[in-house]
Amino acid sequence: MIDVEIQNETTQTQERIKFSVVPRIGEGVRLKDANGFWASYDILDLWYQKAEYGDVWVPYLHVTKTEDEAQAPQPAAKRQAGQGEVVPFTI
Repeated sequence: MIDVEIQNETTQTQERIKFSVVPRIGEGVRLKDANGFWASYDILDLWYQKAEYGDVWVPYLHVTKTEDEAQAPQPAAKRQAGQGEVVPFTI
């Protein structure tokens, strides 16, 4: 397993996730949002930086939410705010 540092452009957050293979630029990954739902993210950039320990290079991914999902309605957020209609779950 490879530890990959993910920098999320959409939410301006960083997290470290284990992958069996480092994804390439242009591919997509599924990550959990802050609300606990899975969403698709596009990989914008991939680079490696030398770790603080030993002769190890750590991969970094720069991702952003896929356009279709970024524009999709957020039923959980609307339900919590008490506004808008509830949209059924779709894939």
